[in-house]
Amino acid sequence: MPNIASAKKKQRQDKKRLAMNKTRQKKMRDSMQSFLKKKTKEALQKAISYIDKASKNNIIHKNKANRLKSRISKLLKK
Repeated sequence: MPNIASAKKKQRQDKKRLAMNKTRQKKMRDSMQSFLKKKTKEALQKAISYIDKASKNNIIHKNKANRLKSRISKLLKK
């Protein structure tokens, strides 16, 4: 347990950030799963949107985001 006030504050901030990051990551995964179930253009756009948001917030690396977008886009073309 932190004793210093700034360390306590940092711990509170980290909890909030962790919760937000988990939420964003779950939304991204769920949108990709829904796209894989029904391969529509709307589902693809939604999935790409969530992937971009996760990348922008440093939840996933930008190269991983591009790779995921490429792979799911390729599935729609088939």
